[in-house]
Amino acid sequence: MKIINQKDFENEIKEGVVLVDFFATWCGPCRMMGAILEEVDKEIEGKAKIVKIDVDQNQDLARRFGVMSIPTLILFKNGQMVQKSVGVMQKNQCVDLIKKSL
Repeated sequence: MKIINQKDFENEIKEGVVLVDFFATWCGPCRMMGAILEEVDKEIEGKAKIVKIDVDQNQDLARRFGVMSIPTLILFKNGQMVQKSVGVMQKNQCVDLIKKSL
C-alpha cells in the first residue's frame, strides 16, 4: 500500500482492481481506516491494489471525485469507478467489496 499523488493516479488505477483511500494525515478516522486497510492489503495480497491519496496535497483530484468527507474509499476496476464509500469501513466489508470486483 502506498501513497500516490495526482501525477501517478491515472497510471495506478488503469489496470485491475484498485481501492483508493482519500485521507488526510490529521484525520483520526483516516488513521483508523489506514490500520484496517493494512490488514486488508495483507489478506488480498496480489489480487488487488490499495493506494492512498492525501486530500490536502491533491485537492484537484479530491474535487474531481466529489470527496467531501474523509475517509472516502473509491473502488476502480480497469480505470472505471465502481463504488464509492464514505466513512470507516470494517475489514470484512472492504475485503468483500474488493472480492466482488475481481
